[in-house]
Amino acid sequence: MASLSLGLQLVGEVRGDARVSDVVSIGIGGSDLGPRMLTRALRGFRKSGPRVHFVSNIDPADLDATLAGLVPATTLFVVASKTFTTAETLANAHRARAWLESGLGKSADLSRHFVAATANLAGAVSLGVSVERVFPMWDWVGGRYSVWSAVGLPLALAIGMDAFDELLGGAADIDAHFRGEPLARNLPVLLALLEIWCVNFLGAHTRAVIPYSEDLRDLPGYLQQLEMESNGKRVDRDGMEVDYATAPVVWGAPGTNSQHSFHQLLHQGTRLVPVDFLLAQDSPAALAANALAQAAALAFGHATPGEPHKALPGNRPSSMLLFERLAPRPLGALLAAYEHKVFVEGIVWNLNSFDQWGVEHGKALARTLAPRLLEGGNDSGLDASTRALLARLRKRD
Repeated sequence: MASLSLGLQLVGEVRGDARVSDVVSIGIGGSDLGPRMLTRALRGFRKSGPRVHFVSNIDPADLDATLAGLVPATTLFVVASKTFTTAETLANAHRARAWLESGLGKSADLSRHFVAATANLAGAVSLGVSVERVFPMWDWVGGRYSVWSAVGLPLALAIGMDAFDELLGGAADIDAHFRGEPLARNLPVLLALLEIWCVNFLGAHTRAVIPYSEDLRDLPGYLQQLEMESNGKRVDRDGMEVDYATAPVVWGAPGTNSQHSFHQLLHQGTRLVPVDFLLAQDSPAALAANALAQAAALAFGHATPGEPHKALPGNRPSSMLLFERLAPRPLGALLAAYEHKVFVEGIVWNLNSFDQWGVEHGKALARTLAPRLLEGGNDSGLDASTRALLARLRKRD
């Protein structure tokens, strides 16, 4: 099977003398969010190679919009799925094959247009991916922790292997820091304890993530999955239901856009919302000034005697995470710090941060409902609400 560093060679000839002009990554969840977020964040490091696109939604509009204007002969698909059983990913992969066949003809060797990142070699081969084009990953790595693995192939294709190695180097720096630094100076530990303080002692239900960088606009979505899927649990590792709050709702948007959207609630609303501000040290002065101003206003407020509607109470928690610049090594360190933070929280809350049974149950339900929706059938055993909705949807034709 292929090694990740060899993946860049696969953007050479795929059909005759035609070279790959576009790479379409098909995945969802952890097989999509990390590479997608980092490819945008590090777009300044993009090499003069193929354009990289991402498709995740089973809604056909996602794939259709991505393929519009692409040329089948020069398009390579990267199918990323640890189990190679994910319904959304497989549906999009089969539709991608149909698009290639329509453009190239039924006699074309479609396997030259596919590679896979998976722990399920047989599953990839059954889709028509050649064994030598399967990039393996460990079956015990959860998708939300997998950006460092073969799942990161689209990112490596976008920024080059040297930059990808720098990303891994930044993560390794934090790994060593986490293992070796005392708790009082350990960044992931401090981030976790701050979160636990806000959630369990201050009663915060959410946390906003606000990167002062347009290129990091997808970071809040990435952290949503990392934190909420890992620690959004109500039963601990001993099988007991907990009587304390666990992971908060994570959400956010880039500054300064977010200042004109939801910061009003952060400053004067009735809900306590801790904030993570992220700022590169080489940011333009106007951008940095806005970030610092927001943190100061949250912390210290603003008094307006005689005009209470203008007053900001202050005493609202935030953290300012400064990183050197928007580059692979600092970003690798930043993401690894958040991963270790999640792990520490799981230890303190006594949670298994590496399963996601709520997600798995939703998938199982969808597998049972799809045939009934398409073909009809016996609805016994379903709740009244679902039966009524199925009946309504069946009437749409």
